[in-house]
Amino acid sequence: MGHWIDLDTEHGRIAGWYAAPVGLSRGGVVVVQEIFGLNGHIRSVVDRVAAAGFTALAPALFDPVERGVELAYDDAGVARGRQLTAALGFDRALELVSASAEHLQLEGLRTGVVGFCWGGTLSYLSAARLGLPAVDYYGARSVDFLDQRNDGEPLLAPLLCHFGEHDASIPPEAIALHRRKLPGAIIHLYPAGHGFNCDPRRDYHQASAELAWQRSIDFLAENLR
Repeated sequence: MGHWIDLDTEHGRIAGWYAAPVGLSRGGVVVVQEIFGLNGHIRSVVDRVAAAGFTALAPALFDPVERGVELAYDDAGVARGRQLTAALGFDRALELVSASAEHLQLEGLRTGVVGFCWGGTLSYLSAARLGLPAVDYYGARSVDFLDQRNDGEPLLAPLLCHFGEHDASIPPEAIALHRRKLPGAIIHLYPAGHGFNCDPRRDYHQASAELAWQRSIDFLAENLR
């Protein structure tokens, strides 16, 4: 079971949910939240990553803007989450992810990133800008970065992407763009919608979530060994 820690960053001290495995760690994993904050679901993902043998840390990315954010999976939560992500910005968010990775690396751990939705795009940026192996769950906003210039933002580290075939925010042309601009990425499609890994959400799809999870754990084990 995880616990809260304080994490010092260039943007001030933020909270984090930290969990360590029983016995020798297989590596460090930064877990990056959706737009709904470091809520119970994301904390449960950290605990599951630790149960799989990794040391996991989820930073409270909204803390520099508003502390202690935990939003519901409803229209009000989506609206507020979008306001907070806009106020924080991708650059500052990625710096907080980097600080979290450094915290784990100071424990002597090779470290990767797993992110969901907005955090999925931050995972892609972690592989492209920070050189960290990363798992991107349905990161729709990556399209903006892939379109920025002819070659997009090429990868400096391995990337695994999970997309739902019925996700309106990531249509087939967006998936095709990922394949074209990121030829080294591993991309899987599932018969599911957006947020299919998140059991409190309407689009949760158990079979897809279980398969994507096993693929993610295998990917982390291979790239953090």
